[in-house]
Order: sequence, then C-alpha cells, then structure tokens
Amino acid sequence: MISTINIAESFGRFQQRWTPKIVAELNDSYVKLAKLEGEFVWHKHDDEDELFLVVRGSLLIRLRDGDLHVEEGELVVIPRGVEHLPVADEEVQVLLIEPKTTLNTGNVRSERTIEKLEWI
Repeated sequence: MISTINIAESFGRFQQRWTPKIVAELNDSYVKLAKLEGEFVWHKHDDEDELFLVVRGSLLIRLRDGDLHVEEGELVVIPRGVEHLPVADEEVQVLLIEPKTTLNTGNVRSERTIEKLEWI
C-alpha cells in the first residue's frame, strides 16, 4: 500500500542519537532518519555515496581537506571513499539516503556500529 510519511512525526518516535531509523525503501536504498548530537567517528564508505539532508539544525561535516557546514534545508552528498566526521553542537535531525548495505560507521567498526537498523 502506498502511503505518506510524516517526517516530523517520525522524528518524534525515537530519542537515540547516532542511531538511524528506516522510514522507507527506494530501489536498493533506504531512506533513514537520524538525530545527531556531539561528534561521531572519522569514517568512509568505500562503495557507497551518502546523502545528508538537514531537516532541523546545523551540521558540520569535517573532511580531511576542509569543513562543510550544512544548514537546515540543505543537503550534501559525500562521495564514496571520502573520509568524513559528522559533528553537531546541538541536536540535528537528518534524512539520509543510502544503499541498503551501508553501515553507519562505514569502514570503522566500533561500539557505534549498528548492524541491523530498526524500522519506524
């Protein structure tokens, strides 16, 4: 069945930071929502590009050759193979579009790696 997804309502269903939740499928990709706050880990995705759309707040993405500031309503695509470090001084809500095989920590395994994502 085809239905709409209320993004604001979906963000209200979880509080965890750095724990993406799946809200939809698109071809071989997932559409994910995540709340970010603090600093993540330096990582890269060897085989996948990663789209960040900032729904609320302001996101800093550190790159080895400079920083990107992604403001509310803006998006950025981090190409495969590019090391990056997301940082959020205050809570940021992001929508991510990534291949289903994408691990949140990319090439780095840590306590923040989530093997199986939750649908909301």
